[in-house]
Amino acid sequence: MQIDNKKHLVGALELCDLPDLSLTGLEARVDTGATTSSLHVDNIKEFQRDNKTWISFDIHPDTHDVNKLVQREAIAKSQRKVKSSNGTYEHRYVIETNILIAGMQWKIQLTLTDRSSMKYLMLLGRETMAGRLIVDPEHEFLLTKND
Repeated sequence: MQIDNKKHLVGALELCDLPDLSLTGLEARVDTGATTSSLHVDNIKEFQRDNKTWISFDIHPDTHDVNKLVQREAIAKSQRKVKSSNGTYEHRYVIETNILIAGMQWKIQLTLTDRSSMKYLMLLGRETMAGRLIVDPEHEFLLTKND
């Protein structure tokens, strides 16, 4: 549903793709309490390429098949001190990548962290939604359908 020709109504969960990382159909928890979006990854390793800091990381893109594991790489835009949901602070790598939701694509910042204790691999924070999305937490998948 589109509101005021600019913002789209989303539910508490939506499907999204991260095309730069070749990840599709991620179920993302929409969280207005989180500033930055985050993605669950394992085995983060820093390395240098072309005088830039890169990171490699592993991800299980299918929550229903934990045996499926893919490795991805991205330029580390920065590191940020983030307060996690349990109230502790941790340093996280921040990457910049495109997000695709219901045919709309834009660039976002994404922190990489261990979300293994959480139900969803990805969390959509306020920075990702600003100027584009409005949340109705009573519903799920208002823009996307979970097939």
